[in-house]
Amino acid sequence: MMHRGKMNAIVLAGRREGRIEPLAVLHETTDKCLVPIGGRPLIEHVLETLADSSRIGRIIVSINDPETISSLPVAGQLLRDGRLVAIKARGNLADSVIEAADTAGFPAFITTADNVLLTQYAISDVERVALSKRADAAAAFATRSSVLAAHPDGQRRFYKFADDEYSNCNCYWIANAKALGAVETFRSGGQFAKNPMRIVQAFGLWNMVRFRLGFDTLANAFENVSKRLGLRVLPIVFSDGSLAIDVDNERTFRVVIAILERRNR
Repeated sequence: MMHRGKMNAIVLAGRREGRIEPLAVLHETTDKCLVPIGGRPLIEHVLETLADSSRIGRIIVSINDPETISSLPVAGQLLRDGRLVAIKARGNLADSVIEAADTAGFPAFITTADNVLLTQYAISDVERVALSKRADAAAAFATRSSVLAAHPDGQRRFYKFADDEYSNCNCYWIANAKALGAVETFRSGGQFAKNPMRIVQAFGLWNMVRFRLGFDTLANAFENVSKRLGLRVLPIVFSDGSLAIDVDNERTFRVVIAILERRNR
């Protein structure tokens, strides 16, 4: 069910079966999304931000064991209010997104359970830009300078383009079922830049070479992706570099704590 005038949200909280998540082990939890930060699990920060957004209706959480979040304060209240649906994650990222989208409907805002620094501004800005540009799908980025301004140890890996270097913000938007074709690029999971075959699938071989050598601007690269997929896929660049810092490991765990403390002063 889509709330009138709103979009639903998808939160990806799953893990590969049999995969050990070092941060979860370190904090003695079953899933990374349950690691406590700032006094509560990662996913609770994300759910609260989504729930407080005037642009979000229902929230669909894709997770290995849906029961693990039912006892959490924010998730539990959203479940009781009928605003949250927890579904079992599939074996790979693409199938998890596709199944969650089937429950969420369109348009849908997609993020991850470790995206603790997500803001309501980011949610509304993705929707505003995507709608104004009539995008089928959109992905958010931040420039290297803005990420390092947010915290000098926030990210160590950036995508290099002709106009700048960028980091992914784990904020996505899909307008329709056709846009799910773009999700196939991520079927094998993991990081896009580390998987050359995934770049070939999205860009084509020649465009992959241009991507690797940094010949194209971010906008031109997405135009190439759009042409190859037969979709209008749009990059959105946030000015707030903290939005590109999620909780991947102990280093970024400490970085996010520092940023949260700074926001709460």
